[in-house]
Amino acid sequence: MTKIKKAVIPVAGFGTRFLPVTKAQPKEMLPVVDKPSVQYAVEEAVRAGIKDIILITGNSKRAIEDHFDSNFELEYNLKTKKKTQALKAVQKIAKLANFIYIRQNKALGNGHAILCAKSVIGKEPFVVIWPDDLIDSPQNCIQQMIEVYDQYQSPVIGVLAVTKKEVEKYGIIKNKYITKNVHQVLGVVEKPKLSKAPSNLAILKGYVLTSSVFGILEKLKPGKGGEIWLADAVMKLLKTHSVFACEFKGKIYDVGSKAGWLKANIAYALKHPELKEEIKKFIAKDLKKI
Repeated sequence: MTKIKKAVIPVAGFGTRFLPVTKAQPKEMLPVVDKPSVQYAVEEAVRAGIKDIILITGNSKRAIEDHFDSNFELEYNLKTKKKTQALKAVQKIAKLANFIYIRQNKALGNGHAILCAKSVIGKEPFVVIWPDDLIDSPQNCIQQMIEVYDQYQSPVIGVLAVTKKEVEKYGIIKNKYITKNVHQVLGVVEKPKLSKAPSNLAILKGYVLTSSVFGILEKLKPGKGGEIWLADAVMKLLKTHSVFACEFKGKIYDVGSKAGWLKANIAYALKHPELKEEIKKFIAKDLKKI
């Protein structure tokens, strides 16, 4: 059994929902408290045993590469000023994993972004992580997906139960319950009306896929917006492969949206040892005036 060691994280999008701040700044580098959102995805993958992080980048994304590289001048400055805590936090970033950067030269969709990693993935199974989906969960979501893959040796989709109001925002699976947090995927309905939704299990966070998806992506015709979508490839995969869903427990924050990003910052600040008391006071006192 091949152990999963590679994760693909697409970060080439324009981040239009955050303009103008994302005109020259990657949205993936916007902070949730004191770490960029993409770092949360990387750290979760590393804790799940991932060794190679493959970042699919685009124009104006150089800051992501710089972030996961060493900064000797900064480290020297922190060392000289005896800022030990900050120095340790900075130094550990470049040591998290083996980072590989692949440029997506044209904005042809997230399926095309995954296809860009084909030569690096080879024949191995791999994880896909959407960095916009920040899930505050007591369990490692990536680890859970890998465990389901190890058990069934088939592609796995990450899902989370959402409210009735949220169903229309996501791809929703038609499912057959297997056990505890595992479902067999019988179909996918993209952003259905509540009356047409086959369940309340929304596709979030990422996938565990096998290299067979590359053959499908290579033949896939452009879909919505003239782009190649990974979700369309998974729909085709369902016709020839068993696909399973791993259901997460936790709170989802769409940090690719302004409201989701702000909510995540408040929630994570309330758990931060340096900030939680001050933020609690702010919420209790200042927000009452609104």
